Amino acid sequence: MSEATRKFKAGRALGVSALACIAAVAGWHQASAQTTGPLKLGVLTDMSSLYADNGGPGSVVAAKMAVDDFGGSVLGKKIEIISGDHQNKADTGSVITRRWIDNEGVEAILDVPNSAVALAVQGITREKKKLFLATGAATSRLTGDECSPTGIQWTYDTYALSQGTTKAISKLGIKSWYFLSADYSLGAQLEADGRKVISAAGGQVIGSVKHPVNTPDFSSFLLQAQASKAEAIALADAGGDFINAVKQAGEFGMTKTQKRVGLLVFIADIHSLGLQSAQGLILSSAFYWDLNDGTRAWSRRFIDKTKKVPTMIHAGTYGAVMHYLKAVAAAGTVDGPTVATKMREMPVNDFMTRDGTIREDGRLVRDMYLFRVKSPEESKYKFDYYQLLATIPGNEAFRPLEEGGCPLLGKK
Repeated sequence: MSEATRKFKAGRALGVSALACIAAVAGWHQASAQTTGPLKLGVLTDMSSLYADNGGPGSVVAAKMAVDDFGGSVLGKKIEIISGDHQNKADTGSVITRRWIDNEGVEAILDVPNSAVALAVQGITREKKKLFLATGAATSRLTGDECSPTGIQWTYDTYALSQGTTKAISKLGIKSWYFLSADYSLGAQLEADGRKVISAAGGQVIGSVKHPVNTPDFSSFLLQAQASKAEAIALADAGGDFINAVKQAGEFGMTKTQKRVGLLVFIADIHSLGLQSAQGLILSSAFYWDLNDGTRAWSRRFIDKTKKVPTMIHAGTYGAVMHYLKAVAAAGTVDGPTVATKMREMPVNDFMTRDGTIREDGRLVRDMYLFRVKSPEESKYKFDYYQLLATIPGNEAFRPLEEGGCPLLGKK
């Protein structure tokens, strides 16, 4: 071997060794940052469109309230809340989720009040072994065929909302139904779950129509519903779509001949509509601010910070963050699968939930409530909107575990 060749090979080996050292140092710094840096939780929500009042900035406030109440740190790590706007687009939500997990060290994602976006996020967090606490998403597929070891559906789902409300209306003697459904996964699942309950109660769905998300004009859809002469019109949508549909139904005089049934109604929607327009609506909810002393105490703190009445998403986000942090402390790690297992082992107790349990499919089982919206004359003070009709026990409110089709069941 010539002297020149020997020097070349020695230099190349030295270069490779130097690169390896640089890579090792970089890896050490990255691992060190993950160990000593803050514990980041990401609130992925709708900040600017039809679900912004139901989740949105209020969910960020609720998450920060939970962090403050927990003490601000866990396992020696400061807890940090970051937020993003998914704009009700699955691809946008997916991009933010991957960036948060791959580049920003986010360990858990919360809220996601759009079922299509939530299903995308569930897929990514399942792959990355990070927590997804679905406090805003409704589709029952999250605990069905799309269930995840690291996914927990916290607040409500389409099954619980549909079955509670449609059962109550059916008991009033309503037999014929027409569905006005949002044209994406939320509307499809609400309608599918509602149809099952209606059929079981001896009712009949005589028609349905799908509307685009965030449409300002419901006239053609409402005219079809009116022409059907169904006794009840089931609104399988949410947020701004629900508000616009109810308002325009009133303008068409439909309230005199047909009952409007909201399958996913938030108190922010009722506030926006006003009691004059919303009175008499029957709805299911996971939370009401004025239910008891505990809900009132927490809600007053939230109202002081936001000047708005808290929705069930806001209350659910607080509860999910608090339970997650308790599980991290108990598990002694932020590892996603380990924390998810610990969350399932621990009972859920806060101002919203008493002795709740998280099932193997990721469903938090807790009581739901049936309410009637008060008339203006019945309301005695600010945000006094609901009359409690019934408490639905969790084991009755949510879909039986064996009926969801979750592929995790029975796996060790």
